[in-house]
Amino acid sequence: MSKPTRFFRAFSLIAALMAAGSVYAANLTGAGATFPYPIYAKWAEAYQAKSGIGVNYQSIGSGGGIKQIQAKTVNFGASDMPLKPEDLAASGLMQFPTVVGGVVPVVNIPGIAADQLKLDGATLAAIYLGKITKWNDPAIAALNSGVKLPDSAITVVHRSDGSGTTFIFTNYLSKASPDWKSAVGEGTAVSWKAGTGGKGNEGVASYVQRIKHSIGYVEYAYALQNKMSHVQMKNRDGNFVSPSDASFKAAAAGAQWDKAPGFYEILTDEAGKDSWPIAGATFILVHTAQADAETGKAVLTFFDWAYANGDQMAETMDYVPMPDSVVKLIQDAWRAQIKDGSGKAIWK
Repeated sequence: MSKPTRFFRAFSLIAALMAAGSVYAANLTGAGATFPYPIYAKWAEAYQAKSGIGVNYQSIGSGGGIKQIQAKTVNFGASDMPLKPEDLAASGLMQFPTVVGGVVPVVNIPGIAADQLKLDGATLAAIYLGKITKWNDPAIAALNSGVKLPDSAITVVHRSDGSGTTFIFTNYLSKASPDWKSAVGEGTAVSWKAGTGGKGNEGVASYVQRIKHSIGYVEYAYALQNKMSHVQMKNRDGNFVSPSDASFKAAAAGAQWDKAPGFYEILTDEAGKDSWPIAGATFILVHTAQADAETGKAVLTFFDWAYANGDQMAETMDYVPMPDSVVKLIQDAWRAQIKDGSGKAIWK
């Protein structure tokens, strides 16, 4: 579906909702992942200005978002960890991706500039396992020839809440380090071997900013907004790359959404000389059976509008929008899966 067609459809639906004076659409509620919060907040602000319809999104972490949509206390949930098709079916949910972004290690090391420090997956895992405890450890020094590393203890910061950002991060570490895979593994919440926890991307960013010689991981938009020093990472092809829109696009290039049941696709450690290794899509969760069809349609109309009008906003914040071909797959899935109480599709 072309951009003009997508825009016309979204505009027509918004006009219909406004003409109907629907009170149900004035208070759409969502909760979940902090990873996409900056762009969801931007979209919601722009959407309300255009349509008059408010979207209240609470960035409580992916784990909380999954629980809230399962409990039907919000109109949509959000998670950076895609749910497996069998888990979606068990909860009566469908999911669809909105944007792709990157999780980035951030550091606060006096004398080390942004993008100066280089790490690989095995070394990053050893830091988070508590096996590397000093910044001038030989393993770090070997990756950073010519960089003066301090003889200082590393303060490790991780998420304390159930987090899709943590899922992306630990999924990558499980691929990069057999030690990590066997000792910790992957998930929205794991048993950390070292460090202190911060709530949300905001909490991790705040800790790293305040604590010298610390390291944490946040979604890239938080690193940019807070002017944090991120690192270069060695990717699967053996190249050191910096986080950027281009390196996130490179990581997403191999995604096969048309072959992914339930849009279950993980984008960590992707091949490609320019790929950022800790990339991931973020997902929206909605119930397939909508007791209130009008509210369900209003949720889909918001995201349809975002696909048609929100790409530039996403790109300015270094998220990668979904291609038109993927948006069509998503809209087809809406038609096929999301029904009202009588079993009729709510998306035409």
